[in-house]
Amino acid sequence: MLSVGDTSEAPDPIDSHKSVSRITLRQVLLAGLGDRLRFGKKFTHYEVADDGRVTAFFEDGSSAAGDLLVAADGVHSRVRRQFLPHADVIDTGVRAVMGKLPLTEETRSLLPPRLFDGPASILAPNGHCMFLAVHEFGDGPEGLPGFAGEDGNPVALPPGLLHDNTADFAMWGFSARREKFGLPAELKDLDGTILRRVVLEMIADWHPNLKRLVHFTDPSAITPVTIRSSVPIAHWGTKNITLIGDAIHSMTPFRGIGANTALKDAALLCRNLVAAQRGEKSLLQAVHDYEVEMIRYGFEAVKNSLRAMNQAVSDNAFALATVKTLFRLVNAIPPLKRRMFKDQGNK
Repeated sequence: MLSVGDTSEAPDPIDSHKSVSRITLRQVLLAGLGDRLRFGKKFTHYEVADDGRVTAFFEDGSSAAGDLLVAADGVHSRVRRQFLPHADVIDTGVRAVMGKLPLTEETRSLLPPRLFDGPASILAPNGHCMFLAVHEFGDGPEGLPGFAGEDGNPVALPPGLLHDNTADFAMWGFSARREKFGLPAELKDLDGTILRRVVLEMIADWHPNLKRLVHFTDPSAITPVTIRSSVPIAHWGTKNITLIGDAIHSMTPFRGIGANTALKDAALLCRNLVAAQRGEKSLLQAVHDYEVEMIRYGFEAVKNSLRAMNQAVSDNAFALATVKTLFRLVNAIPPLKRRMFKDQGNK
């Protein structure tokens, strides 16, 4: 097995790995929006009027009209299905089991010190792979804001570690092709207790600390994931409907750049829409400029993530040895490693 991402250097205060809670990030992004945001709506379809305005319709019978519809509804985007029915998302055949457990004195002792400087991947024979990451949030402010409902009142998060953004934790993700699990059922149909047992059986000959890490994970904090990936498409011709994030370029998690790419989409689209609002370009030109650039880097990220997945779960001994040699070389040359991870975060 090979642990990737180890370093004896002190972490760079700017370029080093940072822990970000997606729950907290969501809370920050929602802050100050007030009644401009509506929850509890499920999109069904849209219609474009003769004057060019687009109306989105919802299951409860309500609707909303505007000059631009932005699909940010994820890998199963209903907007994409109507707007770009040829934009396929494929099942890669890879499955993952994800676990999360608190960072206690006991669980910390199971992790190598270098893991606290950044995440690591373990590439094992037989096409097995495990991702490990530590998330330490430090001494944050008391009373993190909660989610707000349509009436502005706090919405309680479901109980359990999966939704806790107030305590340090470690996470692991075990991946392999579906047939490697040797199960008649799909992982999504199994509960956390069974998933934990399956993973423990598949890593039976791994280091005892890794097995303990999985064993100590509460079943309620273990989830199955079907790894999907978008199929790149050419530009479709700009209209007043566009897409960001997983709605258009869903990718595997094996390069860890999906969320960053979605945030890059949002920033780029925002800049172009501000330019349109200032009269520097038309709305359609602003959307077109965004789409051309987004398609370029978005599907490049899709391709790189898919390649990384195929390397990680390959049971080809030669391919595995090649990847291990590459990572050993990268780990042995700190400037090369810094460049590699910096490039990964910027794409």
